[in-house]
Amino acid sequence: MHLTATRRTAIALALTAASALTVQGLALPAAHASTPASDTPATSTVGSIEAGAARSLAASLADPTWGAQVRTAALGSRQVDLGALAGRTAAPAGLNAAVSGADRRIAAAKGLPSAAGSLLRLRLGAASMRGALAAGAEPLVAAAADDDAAATVTAYDSAGRVHTLSSRQTPSRPVYVVDLDVTKAVSAGLAQVNKAFTKAGLSAPVAAKADTAGFWTTRVDSVYLNDDEEPWILGDAEIFSIVSGFGFDGKVRVDTVDMPYLDNDHTTYYPNQILVNWSNYKYNLADVVMMEDDGDTNYADLAKALADALLTITDQGAYIPLVDAILAAIPSSWYTNDADYVDSWYTLARSSTGRLNGARGNGWLSVSPYFVQQF
Repeated sequence: MHLTATRRTAIALALTAASALTVQGLALPAAHASTPASDTPATSTVGSIEAGAARSLAASLADPTWGAQVRTAALGSRQVDLGALAGRTAAPAGLNAAVSGADRRIAAAKGLPSAAGSLLRLRLGAASMRGALAAGAEPLVAAAADDDAAATVTAYDSAGRVHTLSSRQTPSRPVYVVDLDVTKAVSAGLAQVNKAFTKAGLSAPVAAKADTAGFWTTRVDSVYLNDDEEPWILGDAEIFSIVSGFGFDGKVRVDTVDMPYLDNDHTTYYPNQILVNWSNYKYNLADVVMMEDDGDTNYADLAKALADALLTITDQGAYIPLVDAILAAIPSSWYTNDADYVDSWYTLARSSTGRLNGARGNGWLSVSPYFVQQF
């Protein structure tokens, strides 16, 4: 799971249903070997595109004036919109086209509309690198890792040489990381998922009852997630939730809940966020499955896979579990990085309250019933 302050992407699927499933869940010396550049593709589609953008940016830094502008931008912000940066008039010829082309290919790979805009960002690999960068040290450029078990990181210099770095030992030389704006990507992705679910009849609006003064919800008062030591190259997590149960029409109902605040492990967050709107559901039981986006998540494929699986399940007059069906429908590529599945919470009810430990032992939620009153 990539929930450290230096993690790249991320997600949580909160699925209201009741069934248990647990998906299972290296250090090198700080190497600095330089070799001729290689065109070997990265291990994932998005990772390969990011690597190409990283090589283009590294080559552009041969221009010292432009390099100074990039340094100022990297020191002035935690993350920089790479598309906007490459669009500056001072940017070397070809960089803007390379970055905008990479943005379009990433959007297509993730099933996002072209209107998603710039998705690539630039950040400094670690805060400890700021001093050396400010002092004028020549930075390397690397694509954010898509595998938290990888022992090495591939970085590029302005001459096109490849440098192999340890993923566990933060280098002293500054490294720019070309990364994905996961907040924007997940927001755009969930919009696509919601649109597909609505079209499939899995999240149709529920008419308010005339004799009610509001509706009951389950609210997340606080949440905490554990994690092991993660590579410095990884960026922030991006968590979202998919809530699912049976609607009053006898069909499975699915709702999405974004959790963009869940960036860091070993941190307690107090979102006071509504997780389940019980007025949408027929039965008083639910589950939560928490997952994290890997860089190659294709939201169009995800929505289709879930819809195809859930539309085959019908209400049998009593609550039945849905988690197995949902997780089985998720494309296998989501499990290439064992962090994608974070944890599960089962048999959540409208009356559930207090701290609920995850089945995987990787975190906890503190929840409470919350009544939303009508005006």
